[in-house]
Amino acid sequence: MTENYRKFETTIGGRKVLVETGHLCSIASGSCTVTCGETIVLANVTFGEKPREGVDFFPLGVDFEEKMYSVGKIPGGFKRREGRAGDKAILTSRLIDRPLRPLFPKGMYNDVAVVVTTLSTEPDIAPEPLGMLASSIALSISDIPFDGPTGSVVIGRVAGKLVINPDTAQRAAGDMHVTVSGTSSAILMVEAGANEVSEADILAAVMLAHEEIKKQVEFQNTIVKKIGVPKKTLVIPVIDVALETRVRSYATVFVEKALQETDSGKRREAEKKVDEMIADQFADIFDERDSEIAAIVETIKKETFRSKILTKGTRPDGRGTKDIRPIWCQVGYLPRVHGSGIFTRGQTQVLNTCTLGMLGDMQKLEDISDEESKRYMHHYNMPPYATGEARSLKSPGRREIGHGALAERALEPVLPTEEEFPYAIRTVSEVMSSNGSSSMASVCGSSLSLMNAGVPIKAPVAGIAMGLVKDKETGKVAILSDILGLEDYLAGDMDFKVAGTEKGITAIQMDIKIAGLDEPIIKAALAQAREGRMHILKIMNETISKPAATLSKYAPKIVMFKINPDKIKDVIGSGGKVINKIIEETGVKIDIEDDGRVFIASTDEAKIAKAKQIVLGIVFEPEVGQEFTGKVARIMDFGAFVEFTADSNGNPLSGGKDGMIHISKLAKTRVEKVTDVVKIGDIVKVKVIKIDEKGRIDLMNIVQDEKPAQDK
Repeated sequence: MTENYRKFETTIGGRKVLVETGHLCSIASGSCTVTCGETIVLANVTFGEKPREGVDFFPLGVDFEEKMYSVGKIPGGFKRREGRAGDKAILTSRLIDRPLRPLFPKGMYNDVAVVVTTLSTEPDIAPEPLGMLASSIALSISDIPFDGPTGSVVIGRVAGKLVINPDTAQRAAGDMHVTVSGTSSAILMVEAGANEVSEADILAAVMLAHEEIKKQVEFQNTIVKKIGVPKKTLVIPVIDVALETRVRSYATVFVEKALQETDSGKRREAEKKVDEMIADQFADIFDERDSEIAAIVETIKKETFRSKILTKGTRPDGRGTKDIRPIWCQVGYLPRVHGSGIFTRGQTQVLNTCTLGMLGDMQKLEDISDEESKRYMHHYNMPPYATGEARSLKSPGRREIGHGALAERALEPVLPTEEEFPYAIRTVSEVMSSNGSSSMASVCGSSLSLMNAGVPIKAPVAGIAMGLVKDKETGKVAILSDILGLEDYLAGDMDFKVAGTEKGITAIQMDIKIAGLDEPIIKAALAQAREGRMHILKIMNETISKPAATLSKYAPKIVMFKINPDKIKDVIGSGGKVINKIIEETGVKIDIEDDGRVFIASTDEAKIAKAKQIVLGIVFEPEVGQEFTGKVARIMDFGAFVEFTADSNGNPLSGGKDGMIHISKLAKTRVEKVTDVVKIGDIVKVKVIKIDEKGRIDLMNIVQDEKPAQDK
């Protein structure tokens, strides 16, 4: 170990946690490893010495690196190395980013990079909360300006008992999974998936998490006192007081008048005219200071909106704080897809489609988790035209992946099991237009299209995005239901998304832009969100309130049955010869699982029935007392071998299984020669009278003449 090596120990959720610094990555601005059990994560943070030129945002980059070696796996693909981050890694990166971002100085435009790497991963100890802790420690002990530390914890609930950082078995058995991050004084981020739990239960989980967070922050503060270094002093540009006073005195009255317009289109036109007028007014007076003047005008707009909301309860579009924009819904809009739904709320509109497939169509996963596949997939697309932008299409980014995952998490608790509904399910949200809360519109649209497709979901799910305006000086708060994009940008201190059924919550995602939230605000926001959710569900139910009784004629019909796993090889055949022949003859799709489950799919039920019968014929095992129809295949001096061709109900059998009718069982009277009764190719009815330990089958001819045929 180096001379700078330090280690610190604490306990989280009853498990020992070890923090080590100074033994790896000596050049990074801040670095540490966090170990719990056999899970080890490494966090490194670095800092750009100069502000990035030409930006008006904080360029924070967070990457969670899932290394396949950490779970003893070699990556797939041709190159056999880790490539582009998977969805799970991207979602974890967002999870780390959100509580950190509000704690950097406002106006700091220096690049900050946070990289968390999984070095070793034990299945029972998730690396995500440890990565969140490690990133906070690395930033806190570095010279990067950061108003931390933050603590992070996952809360599960098993048999009614809340559990801190649950293990694999507890996660599987639990009915909620709530990730919470914050400082010692406030909550910064909540991310939750739950099985229709109450608002009170979610709040209890968040508050328990905050108590644990306080302990983590205290632990980190002891580390900072021992090894932390002074923070860099930043020179953050400050708007000239004289310039600001001059612009405010001229522009405020015009801005306030423009923002009185509640129609979004007319308001944008009014704003555009005012912006141009103000720019022209000061063009000659303050040369080359356009960006500063524009920033002052934006501040006036923000202050105007916030003031109207806090003092009058009036929002940019004229709504009150609890009002929800007009909603209309439609299902079955697209004739050839398996299910479709349109959900429109104000100017936000989502067209969602549902596609059903066989379980073999499930998404294959390659990450460090134990999950190998995903049966339900929700994909979210936000094209440029949805916001009126003129730019080329790009592949889904972190935002799109995050919104899709949120909607997916919201719907998962109400989906039927594989046994109840043996389908892979994909829903796709195409955002037609967006003015706030398109992710929650995606939840609503998915619920509509799933029901339209005939997926037997337990209950409809709706989502709503809540906003917050909080006055720093007075502490006065306004909670906003169904926030607009403009409110989120100019006046919103919180984006709190809540999805659920009439019974309870299924998903939460909370982003904070201020120092954090306390319990009373979260409690009030949850209550107001429930009120809004009930309103939305009522309107959705007027369009469709339960799943369609039948699937679309274009959707595959799937039959599932079980066979003896030992017989799978007989159905598949050498090199797939047998199963491919069945598929070719019937035109169906067939999937066979290792446990003996067979799935046969086609839009034609007659073809499914034919394929099923062929498979059953291949794997059938006769039992003593059963009757069959068979064809005489061979004749010996002592009897006839009969190949089974149909069961007692006339259902065809195949597979070449046969039994023997001894000459004494061919007829009721003595038979001299086997050929006196049967010949090769004859169709006979037989009964199984014995199966020996080697599987050999003895038969009896049950359609016997009173006398054997006589020689001529």
